[in-house]
Amino acid sequence: MIAVLIILAAIVLLVIGYVTYGSWLAKQWGIDPSRKTPAVEMEDGVDYVAAKPAVLMGHHFSSIAGAGPINGPIQASVFGWVPVFLWCVIGGIFFGGLQDFGSLFASIRNEGKSVGEIIKTSMGDRAKKLFILFALLVLIMVIASFVNVVAGTFMSDSVGITSGTVTGNETTAMVSVLFIVLAIIYGLLTNKAGLGTVPATIIGIIGIVAAIWVGLNFGLALSRTTWIILIGVYIAVASLIPVWIMLQPRDYLSSFLLYGMMAVAVIGIFFSAFTGDKTATFELPAFTGWSTSLGGMFPALFITVACGACSGFHSLISTGTSSKQLANEKDAKAIGYGSMLIESALGVVSLIAVGMVFSRYTAGEFGSPAVAFATGIASMFSLDTASHVYNVVYTLLTLAVSVFALTSLDTGTRLSRFMFTELFLKEGEATWKDATGARKFLAHPLTGTVFMVVVGCLLGGMSLSAIWGLFGAANQLLAGLALMAVAAWLGQIGKNNKMFYIPMIFMLVATLTFLVIKIKDLAVTCFAGTVWGNWFQLVIAVAMVILAVFLIIEGIGTFSKQSKKTKA
Repeated sequence: MIAVLIILAAIVLLVIGYVTYGSWLAKQWGIDPSRKTPAVEMEDGVDYVAAKPAVLMGHHFSSIAGAGPINGPIQASVFGWVPVFLWCVIGGIFFGGLQDFGSLFASIRNEGKSVGEIIKTSMGDRAKKLFILFALLVLIMVIASFVNVVAGTFMSDSVGITSGTVTGNETTAMVSVLFIVLAIIYGLLTNKAGLGTVPATIIGIIGIVAAIWVGLNFGLALSRTTWIILIGVYIAVASLIPVWIMLQPRDYLSSFLLYGMMAVAVIGIFFSAFTGDKTATFELPAFTGWSTSLGGMFPALFITVACGACSGFHSLISTGTSSKQLANEKDAKAIGYGSMLIESALGVVSLIAVGMVFSRYTAGEFGSPAVAFATGIASMFSLDTASHVYNVVYTLLTLAVSVFALTSLDTGTRLSRFMFTELFLKEGEATWKDATGARKFLAHPLTGTVFMVVVGCLLGGMSLSAIWGLFGAANQLLAGLALMAVAAWLGQIGKNNKMFYIPMIFMLVATLTFLVIKIKDLAVTCFAGTVWGNWFQLVIAVAMVILAVFLIIEGIGTFSKQSKKTKA
């Protein structure tokens, strides 16, 4: 019954936050439904393409979710369910939702430009360059981490198409490939054949069911190396082609898997609560202590939960792809703020899932948080691992997690293309075609795409666990910097930005504290041995701290000037 109370409390509090705080933010900033958005004014058929609210919600939610709100809360569960629950809810409403909504709003008021360009308008070109370098560093780790995760999920010892006894990896690989084909068909039907969203969605859902059926009966078996190469080619192409062909339809259709996954989880929570001892029971303690295997609650809890409460990666999506597809400002609150709160709800669901198998989780029985999540939800329906119900639920949940990891991967690649180009453009140059000499080559979309994909895939192919270990800190530090960027821009145009101060300072202090501790521990380890992965982490961690400190100094100067101007 405790699990039911936890999920009900989360839903009620998040809905209240959306209706009250979300609406207050929209009023403070001046959301204007009559104002044309960049997707309408600057439509180019490639990146700037106005999307229907439901389609854009699907893209945005699928892209920001990924595996983050599952991995983070489950890993942080060692602190107990109360700290994680409170941070998911409070963080989602006052930190993550604020950042996502604010970033989206700032971008649509700046021609759909990225956080880097927004920083330039309020903090100058030097701050823009520093931020883009930091963001590209984070995006390389995103690409490397998710290439590693997806290739590991797809790889098989067999070769070709298999049938009969199909492994989970082969099923996931087949369904994911079919999803790509299905997305292209959906995009053509809605954008070229003129089919409406409702009939196209019905066809799409039928296609999803068919793809899952095919995947459960026929697998796709390739080696890990082959998958890394194919994934690299796919994300490169997907980042260059018009968004209506792949990005919009794929993410929209993928969102139904995520909605379905959350619905199954909530049904399982209630089913488990009212069927006595036939299903799993919630065994996660309310609080385990201020210090655990992850370290002290501050800052470890706030770094580990990550996407379940606040994520810097979201600001890149809000300003990189979603702002270029928003058809009307009135939808910004639902897409920017609402999506984050739904993700916080998913974080609480993940917390409940691991709570059902917590003793097995702490015993190291599961290879990854995703497996613990799928096992926990499936156990709510049946403790018999050989039962048909258990296997179907487990397979569908594992598949959903894998699909969203791939979704975040191709979105992240498109974002890196935008930011790589912006890094080499000068004042007055709108696109790479306006640049000259070597900068024209470097700013070309193909150059940035190839560089980011090749480096990301090479690092991902090395299976460096060190990459994932740093991603959480880099992601949260990026959140603090994004909050600073939006606050500076709002201050420049005379809008209320005081609601950003506490979240911004807290995220910056927490992440820098975590990184300083990390650097200290890594330095000791590095000089005691010659493990390459430790040196890699040390160099990246030091680089992130240096870039962040310079950006914070720029931010302090900007806020100081704005304060003096206001007083004058």
